[in-house]
Amino acid sequence: MVRELIEYVARGLADEPDFVRVEERPGPTTVYELSVAPGDLGKVIGRQGRTAKALRTLVAAAAEARGEKATLEILD
Repeated sequence: MVRELIEYVARGLADEPDFVRVEERPGPTTVYELSVAPGDLGKVIGRQGRTAKALRTLVAAAAEARGEKATLEILD
């Protein structure tokens, strides 16, 4: 569910949604790695990282609602 949420939001922000990829690394805290096309990296991060921070907050809240812990890493 969290992975699909990340993909949905990232595809909405990206100019090239076909390049959006989310990898999941399970563990005590699940790590989701988001990669996008190089031209879309700025859109996903946002001004002063505001969009990235909002995405991370959304991921943490969605995971917590399921009784899990999760974080988001945006790969360049």
